[in-house]
Amino acid sequence: MGVLTGVAAPGAAAIPGEGLHAQTLMLPMSTPVPTLKQLSDPATRTQLGEQSRRLAAGQTALETVGPAAKFGTRMSVPASVPKPLPPRRVKATGPAAVSYPTPAHTLSLADCEKHMRGDAAIYIKSRFAVCTGIHVITIWMRTHDKPIGTSSFDLYVRGTVKENDRTIHFDYDAVNFKKQNTTATSGLKIKLEGNIPKDWPARANPKIAGNLPVTRTFDQLQQMPAAHFTHTVRYKPGQGTGSGKADVVFAVYQPLVTLTLPPGWVGDSPAVGKPAMFAPRWDAGKYLSNPTGGANPDNRGAASFSYLATLVYSTNAAAPERGVAAHIKKAYTNPGATKPTNHNKKIAGQTPADPLFRLILDDRRRKANHSTAVSNCRRYFGAGYTDHGTKDCDEFPFQSTYQGCAQPRFDPHAEKNNFSVLPVKARQNQDAGILLGQFYKKNRIIDGMDDGFLIKITS
Repeated sequence: MGVLTGVAAPGAAAIPGEGLHAQTLMLPMSTPVPTLKQLSDPATRTQLGEQSRRLAAGQTALETVGPAAKFGTRMSVPASVPKPLPPRRVKATGPAAVSYPTPAHTLSLADCEKHMRGDAAIYIKSRFAVCTGIHVITIWMRTHDKPIGTSSFDLYVRGTVKENDRTIHFDYDAVNFKKQNTTATSGLKIKLEGNIPKDWPARANPKIAGNLPVTRTFDQLQQMPAAHFTHTVRYKPGQGTGSGKADVVFAVYQPLVTLTLPPGWVGDSPAVGKPAMFAPRWDAGKYLSNPTGGANPDNRGAASFSYLATLVYSTNAAAPERGVAAHIKKAYTNPGATKPTNHNKKIAGQTPADPLFRLILDDRRRKANHSTAVSNCRRYFGAGYTDHGTKDCDEFPFQSTYQGCAQPRFDPHAEKNNFSVLPVKARQNQDAGILLGQFYKKNRIIDGMDDGFLIKITS
């Protein structure tokens, strides 16, 4: 790798008249490092500069829910997600005959790198395992238009939460350090840090630990066996809000990477890059897992990330919930053929813009959802729709959602008859209900509009 003539040891000034200029770009992971020939074209540098400026504003994942959804620039590209795991039958009979998969609570650097290679700016493995990253390129030039070299590296940030834990662990990894031709990286300072620009309620006070912020030169980081740093964030219970004593604290966690040019170099310095923001959340709802914290009240509840979870049902012949899955698939793909009749029927839960919301605290509304469903089953399928008790009235959206069958009774602006009912084999309907309850619990879905989930039907 070249060493720039005219620049002495790190921190020394450049020789007067050399016209030393550098441009640092903060880009998506999928952006390749341009060649010097490509960078000689001003249009290329302008295009890259525009991309870099967009990232500098801070981005919020498209799947974000709660107050953090309105903080920063909302992404238009969906997050990268893993292939969904279907529910499974664990034994032939009994109330615990089915099991919904436990969401991931760990995330390796290799897994993060793999899923950040495309256009996505964030990888949501689960509500407890998320990563983001940024590709940093510095163009070294004589004057403003004669590139003489480039240096680059990748920063990955992973956020994970252990099951029933209130501490969120953030792992920072600076990797893939590369140089091309002539550079001055021995004096290029890189600062890594994470901050919380906003939390709700504002009075909530986090406990932060770890070895960030940290500042090293490019060469120092490159020479480390592993440029790995950690940060932890924890809010004690009792600081949150929410009906039903949910005790919820929402926040925004913003990783930052700042590059400062060596003395004597001209350019935007310091240059700040902002990987996609995380949307962490802490709760201690009594209807969620770990409501007491065991022997330590300070451990009540848990942390997670405020992203839409996806409930996966399967129509496979071996799937215990197959009848319900087929019903939901029909309601989504051919709503006009479902009952009750409504040619404008469009049921929520298919896109991030229109998720389903969990309903657990209002028993009256839940019962109204179910009674409305049963009356419609009788109306459209006859009083004997149960087929001597072998079938149940399956309702979608679920009784346990705000978009359930009785929604217009509680929301005058809601579309009428915007639901579907169908007699389904009782065992399949009951297994689907068990799986739904497990999904809610394992993903810590809270009541109301500050949370939400989507549906995915596989075969």
